[in-house]
Parts: sequence; structure tokens; C-alpha cells
Amino acid sequence: MKQYNVGIIGATGMVGQRFALLLADHPWFNVKVLAASPRSAGKPYHEAVGKRWAFRDQPIPEKLKDLVVMDATADIDAIASQVDFVFCAVDMKKDEIRALEERYAKAECPVVSNNSAHRFTPDVPMVVPEINPEHIEIIKAQRERLGTKRGFIAVKSNCSLQSYVPALHPLMKDFGVEKAMVCTYQAISGAGKTFETMPQIIDNVIPYIGGEEEKSEKEPLKIWGHIEGNEIVSAESPVISAQCLRVPVSDGHTAAIFVKFKKKPTKEEMIKAWKEYSGVPQELSLPSAPKQFLHYFEEDDRPQAKLDRLIENGMAVSIGRLREDIIFDYKFVCLSHNTLRGAAGGAVLMAELLAAKGYFD
Repeated sequence: MKQYNVGIIGATGMVGQRFALLLADHPWFNVKVLAASPRSAGKPYHEAVGKRWAFRDQPIPEKLKDLVVMDATADIDAIASQVDFVFCAVDMKKDEIRALEERYAKAECPVVSNNSAHRFTPDVPMVVPEINPEHIEIIKAQRERLGTKRGFIAVKSNCSLQSYVPALHPLMKDFGVEKAMVCTYQAISGAGKTFETMPQIIDNVIPYIGGEEEKSEKEPLKIWGHIEGNEIVSAESPVISAQCLRVPVSDGHTAAIFVKFKKKPTKEEMIKAWKEYSGVPQELSLPSAPKQFLHYFEEDDRPQAKLDRLIENGMAVSIGRLREDIIFDYKFVCLSHNTLRGAAGGAVLMAELLAAKGYFD
């Protein structure tokens, strides 16, 4: 496979740090640029991150620690001249992120974004590679709108829905998911926090995460939508109702799902659909793709965040506790690693898909 030079924009934040760990020894992608805010610019990466390095069991990669951080906003042209594309995980206001990502795209530097700012831009694909890889075809229309030859923006979806949407997806074609209710129990790393920086979560559950429930109800419909002309049109169903809670867990978002079908399957049919499901990343053997996308546990007390979040290097989704429900047809529990499958890892996998399909050439 061709080698690509890449940049990490927002490299000092928690997701940016996760990108650094995932990309330090990536077989296709070579990190050439780290960029962040003006206060970090000009400093070696290890100095810019300092005590904010979030991964105590994994040190800053040697090959990146002395790389001098560039200014994510002021150095766009210089960054674009050094890389084939960038990963973006900046902490800014949404309108500022939209403008920044478009500036990179218009500088002919493709952007693979972890941010939410462009998720509902009609010609920006929001991709879970095992579910809707065909949405990357909208990039042609986006380039026409932006007036670019290479530049474009592609985004990954919100971390919380990457636990339950993959579990619902294999059931939709044959059984018709009509409605779903989900309650997510989300780890503190989803807020960019550790137990040291979020002491208020200890011995506590916070029943509100700003904007999360709206994302959890609406973003799946874009993922399940279709390209029509120059835009992605969201699906009209299923109807999803969500509640999102912050819980005292370091990593791993758990979701409790209740689902109603048009044609109710048997429990055995559902488990079979999960175990047999795979997607384009598995067909292409992309470097970050889990061999088994969905793992089903027969044990009553699984999946558990502490035991199961790192299955397949944190890129698989775990499912368990499938049983019939007295209001809906079935209920079950899902788990995904929110900074791997749900954030940086999902973005790296999407970039691998884009690379394999020639979008960075």
C-alpha cells in the first residue's frame, strides 16, 4: 500500500493524543505534522502536552515527542504543503471548526474529522466504515461545491451511537427495525477527562451530557440515509429515543437498547445476524479493522467495560443480555471503546477506507 504523510490537528487534546498513539507505528500513515493552539505552537510535543498526557500506561511515542508543534490556524498553508491529509480533533466553537476544516479542504488538504461541526453538512459523509462506506462517493459533489481537486472533509459519527447502531444495523434489512429506545452510560474520557481532572464524577452519575441525546437520535438516520443528487438524505426511520448519562468509568460507552421490529425475529436469528455480519473493512483487510466486528456474549454479566472494551484492539463492538421485553420486542446491552472505535480509531479506520479507495491520491 502507498505511504501517506499525515498531520494531527488538535494533537494536544485527549483524542489528539490517542491519534498520536495509533499513528506512531501505522503501516500506511506517517505523522509529519502535529498542530494545536497558538499557546502550544513552537514547543516540542512532549512539552506542549506536559502533564496533560492522559495515558499513564502508554508514554508519548518516541518518534513524536520532539516534533515541534505548529499553529493549527496560522500555519494551514505550511501544514498542507507537508502532508497528504490531516486528522482533526480540535477543541473550538462549532462555527470556528467548520471554517477551519473548510480552510484546510480549500488548501487541497483532505480532512478526516473527529469533530461534530460538519456532521450535518449535506455533502459531507459521516461514515461508520462497516455500515455506510458508500457515502464517501458524495465527496465528488463536495469537491465541486468547494472548488477543490483533492480537498474534502469526511467525518465520523458521535462516539455514543457507535455502541448500538452497529448492533441494530444487521437486523434492519431482514426484520425492519421500527423503533428503538437507548440509554447510554458514557465514560469520562468522552468528555476528555480522567478521574484526576473530573473528581465530581467519583461516586456519582451525571444524568445530562449537553447535545448528546439529540446526536444519538439524529445521527443514525444520516448514517442509514442515501445519496440523492448532491447531498446525503437522512432515513426517515427507525424512530430513536435516547437518554445519555455520564458514569464513573474511564473508557467504554455502554448502551441499553430496547427495539421493536416490523417482523419480529427469533433470538437465534438475531445472534446469527450479529455473528455473521462483516463489512468492507473486513473484506479489504484494512489495518485497523477488527476481524470480528460484533461479539456476542452468552454470559449474563457481559459485556463489561473493564473486561471487554479492548477486544480487537478496542475496535470491536460487544453485545450481550439479549432477551424479550414486555413493551418492545427485545432488549440487549452493547459496549464500545469510546476513544478507539468511537473516536480516533474510528477516524483512522475511515482514513484507511478512503486511502484504499484512492481519495488521497
